[in-house]
Order: sequence, then C-alpha cells, then structure tokens
Amino acid sequence: MAREDYRDRLERLREAIVAMGDLVYEQLADGFTALFTGDRPLAREVIEGDRTVNRRSLELESECLDLLALHQPVAGDLRIVVAAFKIATDLERVGDLATNLAEYALDATESSPPLPDVDFERIAALALEMLEQALEALVTEEPTACFAVAERDDELDARCAGVAERVVRTCIDLRVEGVDATDDRTIAADSAGDPPVSDVLADVSRTLVIARDIERVGDHAVNVAARTLYALENSDELLR
Repeated sequence: MAREDYRDRLERLREAIVAMGDLVYEQLADGFTALFTGDRPLAREVIEGDRTVNRRSLELESECLDLLALHQPVAGDLRIVVAAFKIATDLERVGDLATNLAEYALDATESSPPLPDVDFERIAALALEMLEQALEALVTEEPTACFAVAERDDELDARCAGVAERVVRTCIDLRVEGVDATDDRTIAADSAGDPPVSDVLADVSRTLVIARDIERVGDHAVNVAARTLYALENSDELLR
C-alpha cells in the first residue's frame, strides 16, 4: 500500500510540473503581448500572476523534499524527483522573466522612444516555441525532443546577438556626442535631426535588456529539456 501511494505521489508530481509549465508558458506569452501591444492591464495581470508561479514552485520543491526524505528513492525514481526539483526552479525563473517583460511595458510611456528596427516578435516567438517544445518533451518523455530544444538555442542566441550588433550600429549612425555629467543636462546630438542623448540611451538600454531576457528564456527551456533527458536516460549530455 505504501508503495502504491509512493507511485501515485510521483505521478502527481509529474502532473504538477506539467501544470506549472503550462502556467508559466501563459505568463510568458502574456508578457510578450503586453510589451508589444502596450496592454497595461494585461501587464499588471502578469505581474500579479507571478505570485501564483512562486507559490507553485515552493509547493513542488516541498513535495520533492518530502519524497526524498520519506521514501528515499533510488535509480530512476531518484532522477525523476531531482529533475522535477530543478525544472520547477527553471520554470519559476521564466516566470520572473515574464514579469520583467510586463514591467517594461508598464515603464514605457507615450514619449518612450520606439524600439529600433528589430523583429522582436519573431525572436519572442522562437523563445516561446522552445519552451513549448521543452514542456512537450516532458509530457511525451521523448529524448529526441530534448535535443531538438537544445539545437534551437543556437538560433536564438544568434538572433539576440544580432540585436546587440544592430544597437551598436544605430548608436554609431546617430553620432551621439554625450551627456553633461555636471548637471545631468542632455547635450543635443550634433545633427539637428538626431534625437537627444537621453532618448538614445533609454532606447539602447530597453532594447538590450529585452534581448537579454529573451535569450535567458531559451537557456531555461534548454535546462528543462536537459533535466528531462537526465530523468529519462540518466544522460548529462545537455546539462550545463
């Protein structure tokens, strides 16, 4: 009877991890939507929803610790519990990144400079697809799907690096002179048609942090796939 209860708890743990993944995916998708559309009410919902993500993460970690302490799993079962613990952490961090995106949306104003000519929506879609594939690999328990997630991370990294390169080119093209550090007054750019330095710097900062956060989503998706592969095949090939 105790063994049956133990197996039931392992299955419920797996189901809870999948449910948390679905919640985090929705949070991330809504965070992107809020950022790209300026939907402030949706941004606030994402920020508020992070409390639920954090609570789920703590509950899962507690369940993992209970299983380790009370049942002392070995071999495959031990890998499942350890992987679940790690996956919960990665999903919680993706939830934090979704909150970041929502906060960027709230911080933006009508006077905020537009993002440079960067196809952020396409890059965001790739990050979302990677997270979805990682969660699908967890559900289907398919090792090859784990490797597919890792392979796509190179593409995401390259696109995010391309954003940084474009930012540098934009700064060079604008020929910005600088900021007066003595009284924080912005010195106008040397060409009459160029934007003031403060607007350029705000644009650069906003663009770079968004690219950084999207890249981190991909890293956490790979981690989820790596933990899944470890649980399935005792392979550390994708672990970082």
